[in-house]
Amino acid sequence: MILYEYPFNERIRTYLRLEHLFRRLTELVARDHALDHHYALSTIFEVMDVGARADLKSDLLKDLEKQRQVLNGYRGNPVISERALDGIVGQLDHCFSGLTSVPGKAGNALTENDWLMSIRSRVGIPGGTCEFDLPAYFAWQHQPCETRRADLHRWASTLAPLADSVTLLLKLLREAGSPQKVIAAGGQLQQNLPQGRTFQLLRLSLDQRMGLIPEISGNRLMVSIRFMRQAADDRLHPTNEDCAFELTLCS
Repeated sequence: MILYEYPFNERIRTYLRLEHLFRRLTELVARDHALDHHYALSTIFEVMDVGARADLKSDLLKDLEKQRQVLNGYRGNPVISERALDGIVGQLDHCFSGLTSVPGKAGNALTENDWLMSIRSRVGIPGGTCEFDLPAYFAWQHQPCETRRADLHRWASTLAPLADSVTLLLKLLREAGSPQKVIAAGGQLQQNLPQGRTFQLLRLSLDQRMGLIPEISGNRLMVSIRFMRQAADDRLHPTNEDCAFELTLCS
């Protein structure tokens, strides 16, 4: 199965982008090659760029507080484990405290490192990090992999409260949805969304062997899905087949 996700608002879109970058960062840092560590450092800069949105931190804090209030409302419910509830609320409190303890925007502490900022200023230039442009960075890439990894962990640690908060909020959001089996007749599906609920994320699970690619669009009122197939000309073409898949709406 292959899983596609579609955010219904810009806030969740930003969370998903950050999650994608943090997953990439974790995988690259664990490797040993200098080139992998170059792209790990580049990923840190991308996180800083995405995290530069002025309202990101306040959005995260509001969402953490909202989730805490919702979960605390389940206290006393006999079908809810108080121990499990305490554990999740404790994670929310930890993320909230971690975010509030970090001044400024994501990676703000790294902007005081002139060496890192000199690299950041040239990463976006094609071939801009060659040895004749950044000899000190070239020398760093020749350090033992353990030394480079320790530096990357140190720099990435300033982003840990952001990563923990995004990961936890997306986990809770995904768990709030119930998957349903759906068939798109003739390769297309249009579905009105239930009124009275605000959905934030759509999840679509599809058998990879079908060779289909979904094109998803939606708003607070409806969602539209059209299935495409990539042909020999490398273009996407609509399919007329009936397509079975699993759909989850998360609010």
